[in-house]
Amino acid sequence: MSELINKVAQSALVTINLEDLIHPGERVIYDIKENLFMGLILKEKNFRDFIKENDWSAYAGKNVAIINSADAIVPTWAYMLLATKLKPHANRFVFGDLDALEQALFQDAFAKINPANYQDAKVVIKGCGNLPVPTYAYVEIMHLLLPVASSIMYGEPCSTVPIYKKPKAI
Repeated sequence: MSELINKVAQSALVTINLEDLIHPGERVIYDIKENLFMGLILKEKNFRDFIKENDWSAYAGKNVAIINSADAIVPTWAYMLLATKLKPHANRFVFGDLDALEQALFQDAFAKINPANYQDAKVVIKGCGNLPVPTYAYVEIMHLLLPVASSIMYGEPCSTVPIYKKPKAI
């Protein structure tokens, strides 16, 4: 009997699993409508008192999406003030919904990737995982890799869909 050889393991393919970039911290929403008087206006003194007295450590390690679900105009400085209290505790915070938060978390993760590490590499972007990866992340990884990779595929190393192949130099 001949020995089985794993040709995928021996190949020069570099696999990137975008699931590995998902921050494990809990995602929460902070709705500033809870700070509005009668759901309509933000009273500066009341808000500043709340900001001072609230236990912000409850947001330790969490990822916070700051929203305003009320039909009320909230001054920009209020969100800025909120940010000053979240910064020492939260992992990440954004003004926007959970999708905006997820996008910011991926942006942070992509900022840590050195595209030069993939110079002339044959890259497989892993698909079909256990965690939901937003389409945004797949498009953004292409933005990072297109200038450097020799080829980019999607799927699993044993079964890929070709996405890009660098043109041969003339």
